Amino acid sequence: MSGLMLQEAPSQNAALDLSERERELAAILKAYSDVTDRLKGAHERLNEEVARLREELRRKNEELRRRDRLAALGEMAAGMAHEVRNPLGGIALYASMLERELIGNEAGLSAAAKISCAVRTLNRLVSEILDFAQEDHLEKQCASLGTMLEQVQDALRPWLDQLSCEMYVEPAAREIELQCDAGKMQQVLINLLLNGVQAAGSHGWVRLTARRVQDARRPGGVQIEVADSGPGIAPDALSRIFNPFYTTKSSGTGLGLAIVHRIVESHGGTIRALNSAEAGAKFVIWVPNEGRQ
Repeated sequence: MSGLMLQEAPSQNAALDLSERERELAAILKAYSDVTDRLKGAHERLNEEVARLREELRRKNEELRRRDRLAALGEMAAGMAHEVRNPLGGIALYASMLERELIGNEAGLSAAAKISCAVRTLNRLVSEILDFAQEDHLEKQCASLGTMLEQVQDALRPWLDQLSCEMYVEPAAREIELQCDAGKMQQVLINLLLNGVQAAGSHGWVRLTARRVQDARRPGGVQIEVADSGPGIAPDALSRIFNPFYTTKSSGTGLGLAIVHRIVESHGGTIRALNSAEAGAKFVIWVPNEGRQ
């Protein structure tokens, strides 16, 4: 009897050993599967990050190429503007003298007045070219967006009244303070809102919203959106809307949005144009807001 029991013992121990090895193997396989899943997840995240960095690098390269082109264009335009301004001054002087000489001659006086008007138009274009070409020297300070918007609304009042156009400002936007050159940022807002008013037309509307934003990939900042009820921006114009001398207006110089783009960039910010889902166009500005929360 004892002999039989001695023969069965190795078989039971072998079964126990096999069961233990199966559990160890299962644990190893599970650990391997967990590591594989983690590596797969890490690889996917790495691929996503590489794709994001490539896209960011592409955008940065495009921005650098754009800045190089604009710098060369600005230098050339400034030289031409200075050359044009001198003879324009002479034409304006002679036109005003001619107007005085032609008092009583309605036909001649009308022609001289048209010359003076054309000279003023060209002078305004020259001023815009020089404004576009000059390098921005920012005087940053803590500025209230609400205070800026009060002055912006005053500047836009004649157009708003003429077109019976409504301008809406989100109440929270008036409470925001940001570090910026208030005069230049005010110029940005006037340009964008005036474009919106003109696009919206009679009995249309423009709306400004602003909020503080926090992005993991960049410092805290302020996002400002200007939307209108106009027809929107043609798809082929979206990629060119900030190019100098590009305009869809019959009387525009095509420098307003180029100057806006340059001012926003000089603040370390970004601006993009898109068509709103509800109606019209929308311009989205992001500017860093160092030290403000």
